[in-house]
Amino acid sequence: MTIRHIELDVEVPDAQTVSADAALPETGRDTTVILAHGAGSDRRHPALVAIQEDLARAGWPTVLFNFPYREAGKRLPDRRPVLERTWHAVLAAVRAEPRLARSRLVIGGRSMGGRIATLVAADGAAVDGLVLLGFPLHAAGRPGVERAGHLPRITVPMLFVQGTRDALADRTLLTGVLDGVPLAAVHWLAEADHGFHVPKRSGRTDDQVRAEAVAEITAWLDGTRDPLAAGPAAGKK
Repeated sequence: MTIRHIELDVEVPDAQTVSADAALPETGRDTTVILAHGAGSDRRHPALVAIQEDLARAGWPTVLFNFPYREAGKRLPDRRPVLERTWHAVLAAVRAEPRLARSRLVIGGRSMGGRIATLVAADGAAVDGLVLLGFPLHAAGRPGVERAGHLPRITVPMLFVQGTRDALADRTLLTGVLDGVPLAAVHWLAEADHGFHVPKRSGRTDDQVRAEAVAEITAWLDGTRDPLAAGPAAGKK
């Protein structure tokens, strides 16, 4: 499938303009996916771009964008209000772009970017679902569930794609949290860490793990036409 890219400049209130890139499949589905980067990377991170390309080849228009601190070449993340304003600005820009006009919007992203997406959704942003790639439930070596307190307020389906060796999301803790969130489903990537890397002993490559993640996301996106499809009936794998 032919994929074309369009660049967007997004004005963030009280912050600098940030860049975004949309991968548009030749024949797109009725959902646009918007993914944010993790704290230590940006929208051009090879692994995130590969997921964008894979989703676009599967028919999903997919947008990546920078938060202001990364647009400015800084390493320290912006404060939460700036990160949230950026998400709202990107949502507005995507809705205003005719080439991205779709009936549904699904948001999410890697680690911190996905976590901020859940905060925006919990506060009532008009979105149709969330895809979280390595949700950072807690800091490494400091297990806890405080970062998940807002998840029960989210009223749209959520898909968590997590590595079983993720140092930022203890499997038992995350499973316990999501058991109390009816619209959440989780897919575990065997032997993968927070960055979805797998050791050689796993017998798999990072590319194979990414392909598994994209296949799961695509299947889930197909199912979210029914707003309850990602709820309890879908199970938590």
